[in-house]
Amino acid sequence: MSTAQPAPGATSPGWIVLKFGGTSVSRRARWDTIGRLMRKRAEEEGAHVLVVVSALSGITNELQAVCDEHADAAEVARRLEAIVARHRAFAGELEVDADAVLGARFDALRALAADPRRPGGALGWQAEVMAQGELLSSTLGVAYLRSQGVDLDWLDARDVLRAVPLPNQNDWSRHLSASCDYEGDAGLPQRLAERGRLLLTQGFIARAADGGTAILGRGGSDTSAAYLGALLKARRVEIWTDVPGMFSANPRQVPDARLLSRLDYEEAQEIATTGAKVLHPRCIHPCREAGVPLWIRDTGRPDFPGTVIGDGAATVPGVKAISSRRGIVLVSMETIGMWQQVGFLADVFEKFKRHGLSIDLIGSSEANVTVSLDPSDNLVNSNVLDALCADLAEVCRVKVIAPCAAVTLVGRGMRSLLHRLSDVLAEFGRERVHLISQSSNDLNLTFVVDEGLAEGLLPRLHELLIGSGAMPVNETQVFGPGWNRLDAPRAPRGPLWWERRRDQVLARAAAGTPRYLYHLPTVRERARELAGVAAVDRRFYAIKANPHPAILRALVEEGFGLECVSAGELERVFTAVPEIDPDRVLFTPSFAPRADYALALARGVHVTVDNAVVLRQWPALFRGRELMLRLDPGFGSGHHEKVRTGGKEAKFGLALDGLPDFLDAARALGVRIVGLHAHIGSGIHDPAHWREVYGRLVAIAESIGTVAWIDVGGGLGVAYDPEADPFDLRAYAAMLAEVKAACPQYALWIEPGRYLVAEAGALLLTVTQVVEKAGVRRVGADAGMNALMRPAMYGAFHEIVNLTRLGDAPGTPADVVGPICESGDVLGRRRPLPDATAEGDVLLVGHAGAYGAAMANTYNLRALPQEDVLDV
Repeated sequence: MSTAQPAPGATSPGWIVLKFGGTSVSRRARWDTIGRLMRKRAEEEGAHVLVVVSALSGITNELQAVCDEHADAAEVARRLEAIVARHRAFAGELEVDADAVLGARFDALRALAADPRRPGGALGWQAEVMAQGELLSSTLGVAYLRSQGVDLDWLDARDVLRAVPLPNQNDWSRHLSASCDYEGDAGLPQRLAERGRLLLTQGFIARAADGGTAILGRGGSDTSAAYLGALLKARRVEIWTDVPGMFSANPRQVPDARLLSRLDYEEAQEIATTGAKVLHPRCIHPCREAGVPLWIRDTGRPDFPGTVIGDGAATVPGVKAISSRRGIVLVSMETIGMWQQVGFLADVFEKFKRHGLSIDLIGSSEANVTVSLDPSDNLVNSNVLDALCADLAEVCRVKVIAPCAAVTLVGRGMRSLLHRLSDVLAEFGRERVHLISQSSNDLNLTFVVDEGLAEGLLPRLHELLIGSGAMPVNETQVFGPGWNRLDAPRAPRGPLWWERRRDQVLARAAAGTPRYLYHLPTVRERARELAGVAAVDRRFYAIKANPHPAILRALVEEGFGLECVSAGELERVFTAVPEIDPDRVLFTPSFAPRADYALALARGVHVTVDNAVVLRQWPALFRGRELMLRLDPGFGSGHHEKVRTGGKEAKFGLALDGLPDFLDAARALGVRIVGLHAHIGSGIHDPAHWREVYGRLVAIAESIGTVAWIDVGGGLGVAYDPEADPFDLRAYAAMLAEVKAACPQYALWIEPGRYLVAEAGALLLTVTQVVEKAGVRRVGADAGMNALMRPAMYGAFHEIVNLTRLGDAPGTPADVVGPICESGDVLGRRRPLPDATAEGDVLLVGHAGAYGAAMANTYNLRALPQEDVLDV
């Protein structure tokens, strides 16, 4: 979208309001951008343009420090002179005469040090002090732009914006967090137009009811722009900042956060209110009431489309963002007398009102009410809290819990998404959650946790939301590119094997579907990639991912051993590859029967145990053996709760506190532990995961003394989504080289499964019916969860294309469903299959080579899918 295009829902061609924040007005190049944008809006759109600016970056904090030090005259004077020096230096950078342009402003600033209101820190004096940053920056900016040939006029925002008193408003908020009228004065657009086509004014400040200055609170420049946009009935308000829009999470914490291209006012309000810093929450309401769209743009990327907020946005259900707020204070109030006591809450809340505190979240039970206080809306300090607690102690027992963080999921239809949030809820289940709040408007779900947990939770939760489908990132009318691709977009994906071999694939499908097709050259390519990881001494393929004989033979030929978990898999290995050396086979079962262990030991393969019970229960079987020990390091990882194989909820591995007992049992039988093993999850993309696993196993190996090798398992991530980044094999190799160099005395083993075969497999289906029901288009196929269990079991994403019509344009999004009598029989939701999709077309489900046919079943007495191999 070009920045010159009118936004949908525009109400007037007359005015466009542009707001620029502190980072955007602190560099000469950014002022050049401001000038270009002003003229572009005026010339290309025929608009009158009003620019609203903040103070230079950091100046508002310095002015706040002046207010905080009001009693110290010398400190106040020193800080004010530092502010003068900062502006004088910037004027020099702009090649503007500082004394000629800012002399009067400097005098006014210094006069505040001698103001009789200063010693007592009067609120009116503080408001005058805080206003100086915007007055200085706007005056300097107008002078510079005029020197560059821009014909514009300076406007005092206090002549337009007037603070209005609100019910229950205290003196502090009247002066330092004021609200303004944005509905009256119908003649304002014409009066300002008579001042010129280009005007520049200040954010953050307004005229107080007593004729002095009022401040709109931190983030007030956004709010000023919104008020002015509403008063002018502007075509739009553009918020120019240092990020290119609103994102699905804070991109500095979550690099995979997606740009939110379009939002409606309500969702944007919730995202801003619950922690997104790019837009102040108070600025949305005036624009919504006036029907004025909001654009968020990046001064450093002026041609990037950013985020558009307005009534024209698609109301797509699902989580749009996850955000957090730090510094949250919880106040827990408990009393037996609360139950059915008329007026108890009124008495309690009156005490909060008395201390000027606004309550955010509320949770209650028969004997307890817990509320949260957000420091961005309250003056929350120890003195205020002590006074509040003293008052509350008269009627209840009080406990303050701080510091906390509020982690919030924002989106439409949160209640209907609960079934998709099981992994998110499980993640919170591992932590101490003090309060859960679900909004009455069904737009957010908030968890209050200890403050130190929030930053680490966000990336994981964001990943889980995408993986579960709760965050519909494939809805391109809402979601844009990821933060980590804005400056370095990922190169377009090259054609996959089934695209290059389309005719051959369609020929195989003609022989009957459902059918799995495996491309052996892709299997070999992945094997050779892992063979290039020099730190690894031995590589084994976890055959449970796909035990097709042709795949087993191909991987053994590439130098891989094979890892099995059952007697059936052992038999498959020695049938498919009868010549394989037993030393190249691992047996790593879970709760297997005695006969399985006996078979493995008789075959002479490496056997792994993970508890002392098997040693004590079957001593004759294990006496004098060399065994591997599978450990649970106490945590799990992976793309879904059901693939995490570590931690107390998982059945796999010996817990570390059970190690002494196990070693006692092993010594009693003369068992030697020659290898340690841990595999704690699947679909992992962070190489640091294996460093942590290796480190824990090494520490234990040293205490045992007989260990020769360490097996860190598999779990390498696979990019199922075409938009996802591939697994970073270089980072993985570098990390393994680092840990191996630290402990070269141990051989390093790995046992990947999915990584080797997922991309090499495709599931071929035939379209049976195309049906529309209640606005939902569904494309039926001749198999579903019976052939591919992963979407139903894990909420897994697989690419789905109409291979028959591969070159056709994307059509109306459709759910791809199977013939199984279960509501969960959905292979993919909202897939843009061509509108011409019809009975008989061949659908291809990509990246289906791992845990596809291996997990297929005959539910509803449907036949198992056929399997086929392509070796060209």
